[in-house]
Amino acid sequence: MSNRARFALTVSETAVWETGWVTVRTAGTPNAAPVALPAMAPAPGLPFGVYIHVPFCATRCGYCDFNTYTPGELGGANPDGWLEALRAELALAARHLGRIPEIDTVFVGGGTPSLLGGQGLASVLDAIRSHFTLAADAEVTTEANPESTSPQLFEQLRAAGFTRVSLGMQSVAPHVLAVLDRVHSPGRALDAARDARAAGFDHVNLDLIYGTPGETDDDLRRSVDAAIEAQVDHVSAYALVVEDGTALARRVRRGEISAPDNDVLAHRYELIDARLSAAGLGWYEVSNWCLPGGECRHNIGYWNGGEWWGAGPGAHGYVGTTRWWNVKHPNAYAQVLANGVLPVADFERLDSNAQHTEDVMLRVRLRDGLPLAALDDAELRRAQTVIEDGLLTRDGDRLILTDPGRLLADAVVRTLLA
Repeated sequence: MSNRARFALTVSETAVWETGWVTVRTAGTPNAAPVALPAMAPAPGLPFGVYIHVPFCATRCGYCDFNTYTPGELGGANPDGWLEALRAELALAARHLGRIPEIDTVFVGGGTPSLLGGQGLASVLDAIRSHFTLAADAEVTTEANPESTSPQLFEQLRAAGFTRVSLGMQSVAPHVLAVLDRVHSPGRALDAARDARAAGFDHVNLDLIYGTPGETDDDLRRSVDAAIEAQVDHVSAYALVVEDGTALARRVRRGEISAPDNDVLAHRYELIDARLSAAGLGWYEVSNWCLPGGECRHNIGYWNGGEWWGAGPGAHGYVGTTRWWNVKHPNAYAQVLANGVLPVADFERLDSNAQHTEDVMLRVRLRDGLPLAALDDAELRRAQTVIEDGLLTRDGDRLILTDPGRLLADAVVRTLLA
């Protein structure tokens, strides 16, 4: 996304859980005059992360609807100006938070962060350190597109303090990559993963997309096996979602290609899970598998109700009960910050009902499960029905999705919250 995860397993009708990704990945409000962010204070004891949005891409992939810009769409914005504005936002963020928490995780996403190069990404991390204290064991991740990586890049990232890399692989089948408008060669992501490991990265993720029109079971099988052979400790796999407004959606609408079929998606998910599990990568979230200790702590923070500051054009943040999102275009973002104010496009305050809905929606997707204590009496009765349907199982004081339940996670959420 580049290699980001907002592709849902939509075997049932509505992927309601995607809200959890929208709050992190895409801006929802057009550019407008900035609004004042309410006072807020991080909650003691909760993990706190920083998300940095890098909005630059060399080309636009046909399936992507993220807040990213190719050179022709930037209107003069450039990485140097973006970095200057980012520094200004982080300074204002630290001032706004007052009590500055220790940072448990950093995630640099986009867009294509690797287009900044090793020195550029090191400067991003330096900007964070200028205003926040990173925990001694902080997880520091950057996304990277395979075609903009090199052994030298990974060496520079390790020297700068990055601990984890997430690479957009998608597939090893050339015709699948072509439908997705991916520009890297089929083996490039695997080479990049090996380069990252050789540079000292113990934590390397490969992202797969399944359900692309024209993909076969064998195409997917070869892709999963290649990811396993690359000896990464984490694999994410997302069903392709045809997003309105994308080139892929226009092709589907014209009848050039078919939309993904839900039964096929379910079968492909089971194929992925079986092969990864056999290789020792267990699922810890519906769309994520890892070796023991390889979980993405930053994303676990999202799923478990942690807090984070989102910096960069279109980035979302969440502290206390406030969720906000920045202005989208890099030029508008920089212009607002030049005036000495936070680039907030809008915000919302989550009431207890909204917080509960998101808590159930996200935590039920985790292998650790949903605590029974998180549900009220009526929800517990509905949960018993879901257990009887074979979609949930009770493990001590938690409810955990069964294998069939993972295919229908959004339907389980709807039933619990009905």
